[in-house]
Amino acid sequence: MLPGKIFTILILATAFASLGAWLVGWRYRAAMQRLMQAPVGAAPTAVPTTGTVVHEKPPATAVSLADNRRAHWRLLLGFTALTLLIALSRTIITQWIADGPITIKTVATLGAAYAWPVLPVLAVIGRWSRWRFVGTMLLWFITAVALLTWRTTEAVSFLQVLQWMSFDIGLPLVVVTLLCLGGTSRAIAPWLAPLFVLLLWASQAGIDLLAAAVNADSAIARGIVGQLGAIGALLAAFLLPWLVAWWPARALGRWLAGLYTRRRVSELFYLFTAVWVITLAGPALGAIADLGWGALIVFAPLLWIPAGAAVMQFLAHPAPGRPPTLLVLRVFRQDANVQALFDRVIERWRLSGNTVLIAGTDLADRTIDAEDIFTFIDGRLGERFIQHPGDLDASLAAFEWQTDVEGRHRVNECYCHDSTWQQALDRLVAASDVVLMDLRNFKDRNAGCKHELGVLASAPGLSRVVLLTNAGTDLPSAQSATANTPPGRFIWIDVPEGRQPKAETVLAGLFGAPPSEARTP
Repeated sequence: MLPGKIFTILILATAFASLGAWLVGWRYRAAMQRLMQAPVGAAPTAVPTTGTVVHEKPPATAVSLADNRRAHWRLLLGFTALTLLIALSRTIITQWIADGPITIKTVATLGAAYAWPVLPVLAVIGRWSRWRFVGTMLLWFITAVALLTWRTTEAVSFLQVLQWMSFDIGLPLVVVTLLCLGGTSRAIAPWLAPLFVLLLWASQAGIDLLAAAVNADSAIARGIVGQLGAIGALLAAFLLPWLVAWWPARALGRWLAGLYTRRRVSELFYLFTAVWVITLAGPALGAIADLGWGALIVFAPLLWIPAGAAVMQFLAHPAPGRPPTLLVLRVFRQDANVQALFDRVIERWRLSGNTVLIAGTDLADRTIDAEDIFTFIDGRLGERFIQHPGDLDASLAAFEWQTDVEGRHRVNECYCHDSTWQQALDRLVAASDVVLMDLRNFKDRNAGCKHELGVLASAPGLSRVVLLTNAGTDLPSAQSATANTPPGRFIWIDVPEGRQPKAETVLAGLFGAPPSEARTP
């Protein structure tokens, strides 16, 4: 019964993690909104401020749009090649276990079908929409079934191939789709899944203990069932073990957050590994009856992952010197616009330089990471917020400027109250080389954005400021706020109403190659 129990735990853990991700995301945004508007007490006296991040920064390394394109393709090809290695290795091992033919034709055909785990990683890199992700996963499954039906020479019917693939590929596809469906679930659910596996394993142990007590005709079991009834006793056996298992589960979450904080694991490689663990769990469970603990050999292809990470880190070879830093500003309460901009532009920029911004609820499910998740679960999110200007040094010192193993830079945020964001803005502007500001639907009443434009117009050390406007932008007010600025600093890009800006157009402006759509008023 062990394979069935493990299978049930994995399915339930997926469902709980997906639901938990939605709940955590909802409560995280609500907590951020409350903390941003919370009153701040009196500032401590004689707060030292070093200002080292502001006043002294070495020149940024020159990075071009062509460099960014090459890094993007190198990332895609790296994960694709690693996927094929794992898929082919899995095919050889599972065919060996099943005493099936190990021929070039068999390995190539099955390896192509088994290579679907690259899709969730590509979805994260490209920030696919949920419908694009679901459609692509479904198309892959249909293609795999058709390919295997066409290449099978034995008397195997289409329905037999469909039935086999529904369990071998279809079920892991459903599990991964639930974990990666939508921005919130994709950012949070994979980190919660191991915790729920541990909690549900404790629940299974509780149910097993109750079953053993009932089979032994224990007086305690009779008393529990008599008081609670059969359903109540099962629910108690399922939930009560969580009171004990929550502490190791919480420790596991903190350990995962620590690995992420210390850059021992990146978002992409964590997701990639999790998807492959789910994928290989099916054949491993099927092999337990024949191999026992030897079924763990099915997970041997995972050894390609650290090797592949080392190769990708070597090939990324960032240019010497300090990578450029991008500051992202926007008109708040324009969630759909700024989220699409983040997906299309900022994710590409992360391959070439650092990103800093003032945290907001509009980008919470794009920027939340493992450390944020478990800090919030521990009830310590308020510690992230800058209470007074003296807290800025500690906040900036915690920024992560090193790349992850695959070559992507992380997004650094300042968590500010309504009374401290202006001081944080000054420090972020001084630490940045390039600024991207979304002024779509900006109005003269947006006093915060007008203040930001004034700071950008007078700040020394900025190379470029790319401003996005549309028909709803109060352009005269925006231009008035940027008067007397150094010539050529501001690049204005008009976005047609109802459309999103072209990623290449915006990136060209950020990398210093002004596109044809740009203008200087």
